[in-house]
Amino acid sequence: MSIQTQDRVGTTARTPVLARNRVELAELLAGARAAGARVGYVPTMGALHEGHASLMAEARRQVGDDGQVVISIFVNPLQFAPGEDLDRYPRTLDADLEVAASQGVDIVFAPDADEVYPGGVRAGETDEAITVDPGPLATELEGAVRPTHFRGVLTVVAKLFGLVRPDVAVFGEKDYQQLVLVRQMAENLCTGVEVVGAETVREPDGIAMSSRNRNLSPELRRRATMLSQTLRAADGSARWGMDVALESARAELRQAHGVDLDYLEFRLPDLSPVPEELHEETEVRLLIAARLGDTRLIDNMPLILGATRPAARAATPAATEGDS
Repeated sequence: MSIQTQDRVGTTARTPVLARNRVELAELLAGARAAGARVGYVPTMGALHEGHASLMAEARRQVGDDGQVVISIFVNPLQFAPGEDLDRYPRTLDADLEVAASQGVDIVFAPDADEVYPGGVRAGETDEAITVDPGPLATELEGAVRPTHFRGVLTVVAKLFGLVRPDVAVFGEKDYQQLVLVRQMAENLCTGVEVVGAETVREPDGIAMSSRNRNLSPELRRRATMLSQTLRAADGSARWGMDVALESARAELRQAHGVDLDYLEFRLPDLSPVPEELHEETEVRLLIAARLGDTRLIDNMPLILGATRPAARAATPAATEGDS
């Protein structure tokens, strides 16, 4: 169990206990389960930042002060294809433990690869006989660019759910396709885990917080703001329908230099296609992925599309500004 001390302003600070293997993890969780405590879980690959901290805070809200919050820190080789940035991914365990402590985490599970994959694993491949088939959605958007990625993600999440056995798990909306697929897996495989999405945390300039941001040079970091600017441009004209909103986004992208676009797509919240004709205001997601130098970034935004009408399709926002 975690070591607790009284922090200033009457809050309770927790020094998390580090578990390196599944036996240690089980022993730490046994007492909590015997006491009937709810377990909240946040899987991470480390290099923690304020975005991760917000997920831990949400997990604490979900289980309450008497619950146990567990995070895992594991850079999962199976979700990286050969040649991707597995070796470049930052490993910062000491700093990560400080972030976990600041958010009242009780247990940090930081296994090595042999502990998670006893059969052996390397980038994009494992010798274990069983992995999780993520289904057709995993071939679209991120899956079209990284075809083995979600097999690796869902396989490791299924393993970690089995080891932690949480009541609730929190995932960030920045990786929106991952959130949708994990939620589908949790429901379809009857895991009993409630999967909660938490809003994207952004830097002051609008860029979504990501561990990969630290790989950007100052110039590429400046250019990376174009992703969120593109999403905001679409949001600003969404009431005129999908075509106008998408053109606004593309107009913003045309001003970008050194941003290699992978995709820019509207989808419904479950990531199914948006109908060509909308007859009422519709909640959607606009998703974007782009490469800046050797670094690939993703982002997305929820927005409400106005009903598509012939006049709205042909018009520009400026031409219809007087309409309401």
